[in-house]
Amino acid sequence: MRKNNKFIWTKMLCWTLLAGGLIACSASIHSQLTGNWIQPIPGQENQVQGFSLYSDGTARSINSATLLYESWSLSGDTLSLNGLSSGNGQTIAFTKKYTFSFLNPGRLVLTDENGAVFTFNREK
Repeated sequence: MRKNNKFIWTKMLCWTLLAGGLIACSASIHSQLTGNWIQPIPGQENQVQGFSLYSDGTARSINSATLLYESWSLSGDTLSLNGLSSGNGQTIAFTKKYTFSFLNPGRLVLTDENGAVFTFNREK
């Protein structure tokens, strides 16, 4: 009976440490994503567009009058951006999901559900 209790406590400790590590890892990725991410506007390379991700989960568009980001969230390696698209006289709520990776701490790569790849630089 004593061996069984020791096994149960060891197993509980392992799960607790694993959960703590996952939370710390998630918090680290969250802080790595927080900031302003920009890319050149196609055809207007001297202008930039992008988004700001804030630590409280809110998001804002950079230089986009029709694509209005409001919030963001993480689930594994998926970044979800939520907002409103206000083109053609109508406003439509949207959620865009991207898998993400970092080429380095200042360069973010997003891949959408159709395989399109977008690269952003951290604004300094």
